[in-house]
Amino acid sequence: MNNSGHLLLIKKMKLKMKKISFLAAIALSVTLSAQENNVVNNKEVDELKKKMTDVKMAEKDTTYWKKGGVFGLNFSQVSLTNWSGGGQNSVSVNGLVNLFATHKGKHHVWDNTLNLAYGMLQQGNENMRKTDDKIEFMSKYGKDAFKNWYYSALLNFRSQFAPGFNYPNDSVKISEFLAPGYVLASIGMDFKPTDKFSLFLSPATMKSTIVLNQDLADAGAYGVDPAEYNVKGEKVKDGSTFRAELGGYLKAGLTFDIMKNVTYTGALGLFSNYLHNPQNIDVVLDNLLAMKVNKYLSATVTVNVIYDDDIDIEVDNNNDGIIDAVGPRTQIKEVLGIGFNYKF
Repeated sequence: MNNSGHLLLIKKMKLKMKKISFLAAIALSVTLSAQENNVVNNKEVDELKKKMTDVKMAEKDTTYWKKGGVFGLNFSQVSLTNWSGGGQNSVSVNGLVNLFATHKGKHHVWDNTLNLAYGMLQQGNENMRKTDDKIEFMSKYGKDAFKNWYYSALLNFRSQFAPGFNYPNDSVKISEFLAPGYVLASIGMDFKPTDKFSLFLSPATMKSTIVLNQDLADAGAYGVDPAEYNVKGEKVKDGSTFRAELGGYLKAGLTFDIMKNVTYTGALGLFSNYLHNPQNIDVVLDNLLAMKVNKYLSATVTVNVIYDDDIDIEVDNNNDGIIDAVGPRTQIKEVLGIGFNYKF
């Protein structure tokens, strides 16, 4: 091959090298651009994921509810046939439901409880008698004030399901639903260092007593103004079905485990009427001792203590049908139950 042939071959090779270099540069540029776009897209995805996580956390913080409760049903029976020791057949049933729902946000807490109880006893040939009856609802809302203290408002309602009688006299009702009913509304401060204890203090509380049974209202039951009668004994004015009192209020709540599977829950309410005998303090004390045997079997002991200076209790010391004394008395109710129990 002559020199001119060599030169032509060299030129062709240089031209091919330039084409290859050009194509390689384009390919590299496309690759780098794709990688850069991929990095950008990954960053955007990461940022989006972070925002979604923040939103979920915010929703969790603002919609956090802690709910639960206890359902208990206790049953007992005594059946006697030709029993030389004597006695009476009997059947008793007691049920209780205690529910709670607490909403805790970043700067507030909202506590709600509902306690229901009902029990009946049938003994011998007697009619069924009520042994337990309770409706109580409480709602308390608190806003952060300072460490463990909240500006709070509280609403409490108490009544019963069915008519009550002073046995053995079952012809005259002494109570029923909303006769009485108690509504208590207060504002104050709530000290809540843990979920197990709270102390609510209120200098401004309105206690309302409702007696919707007119016969009981006419008799002045539960502190309402009684009916007025003329000299002939004719009623000229109905008894009041409503009474309002202004006073101070304290409510404390406590729950703790005494030992494994044994839990105590207590609540104490104290009310003083500023305008009428403020030294005579109304007391409502509720105690519940729950002893768990297994998942579904347990024993419960409830002790309720009430003192209300406006409720007169008739006392017959000799059981001769003659009332020996009338006036405020400490009221105590104790219920022991062993049976089915479910906690949720």
